[in-house]
Amino acid sequence: MFSMDRRKLIKTGAALGAAGATGLLDFAKAWAQQSPFKPEPNATISILRWKRFVEAEDAQFMKIVEAFTKATGVKVNVSNESFDDIQPKASVAANTGQGPDMVWGLHSLPHLFPDKCTDVSDVADYLGKKYGGWVPAAVATGQSKGKWIAVPVAFNGGYINYRISAVQKAGFKGVPGDTAGFLELCRALKKNNTPSGFALGHATGDANGWIHWLLWSHGSYLIDKDEKVIINSPETAKALDYAKQLYETFVPGTASWNDSSNNKAFLAGELYLTANGISIYAAAKAQNMTAIAEDMDHAAWPVGPVGKPQELQLLFPLLIFKYSKNPKASKAFVTFLMEAENYNPWLEAAAGYLTQPLNAYDNNPVWTKDPKNTVFRDAGKRTLPASGIGPVTEKAAAAISDFILVDMVANYCTGREDVKGAIAQAERQAKRLFR
Repeated sequence: MFSMDRRKLIKTGAALGAAGATGLLDFAKAWAQQSPFKPEPNATISILRWKRFVEAEDAQFMKIVEAFTKATGVKVNVSNESFDDIQPKASVAANTGQGPDMVWGLHSLPHLFPDKCTDVSDVADYLGKKYGGWVPAAVATGQSKGKWIAVPVAFNGGYINYRISAVQKAGFKGVPGDTAGFLELCRALKKNNTPSGFALGHATGDANGWIHWLLWSHGSYLIDKDEKVIINSPETAKALDYAKQLYETFVPGTASWNDSSNNKAFLAGELYLTANGISIYAAAKAQNMTAIAEDMDHAAWPVGPVGKPQELQLLFPLLIFKYSKNPKASKAFVTFLMEAENYNPWLEAAAGYLTQPLNAYDNNPVWTKDPKNTVFRDAGKRTLPASGIGPVTEKAAAAISDFILVDMVANYCTGREDVKGAIAQAERQAKRLFR
């Protein structure tokens, strides 16, 4: 996971697995006649989305846009921003009532301004009934006060990326499935000068992902089901102790890493285990780094003392602002995007970087044609919503964007605060939000 303006685009030859442009247009025309979602006459809509990293994904997305326009007459303007720039631009649009019709953002972005989002319950209900239902985290994030305020389009699964030879040299057949064994692996990797490393800076995807796993796997949560702040707990202290032991095995510099840092270090041969999406593997293949690609594999997050998967995976929800003059056209577009004839080839084009929120797409061939992709298939089912065990609200969304938990762990691991000080600072910040 990373900000695209700091990264070269990755070219991939992922098979699109669908008919060509002619077949897509034929489907689009038939769909436009039969769909319950009819655009306004002479509509034009604009979409702000995160910048591509898989070139084939973006190319396939634009084919979908083109087919939609030809079939419905709706002109679609697409603009792209880095991960870090999506939220501030969306917030400005929400506050001013001017800007894109739709924003395709990250995590629980719609909950920063739920009252500014169009009710898309009709779209979500249509898609859920047709495609096997939504995974729980998608429901929790897509809904606010009983109605859908966004359509969850995809997850970006973030898991353990590692060099097979380094793990085997450290005395392990693979990545252990428990947190105690995982710490021992990282210690052995450091001893062999093949270190691990996870982002501890303000990395929207990477840092939030692994920090929330670390805390949640130890039973440490920011809030409970009633939005009471509960971060000051024995479980948090134990999680921080584990974090510091893990941090001591890291390659230097992780406290300042952004979302692109670990990718660069891994591909440069300076890092042998990290947390990331499939982008490192995709880059190694695309850039003909055969030695690295063949020596790479992926593993799910280890299970901690709570005894079950506790992960935070990056969700990409698509919202429609209430100020849009063409909400029907916007609803038609997101529905068209999620139809199987479009979504399946788009998912294949993403080469494992994106994961489905609808159960019917679990059988997409992208998850089985390369065994190294398979772990990412279940990211949407293994993740909690960004709020953990608490409700997904505007406040929970702000806690993620403010890096409250990332800063708590970083402050303790780097020695800026002791355990009590790091927890107290996070507690103060959280109580200012949840009051």
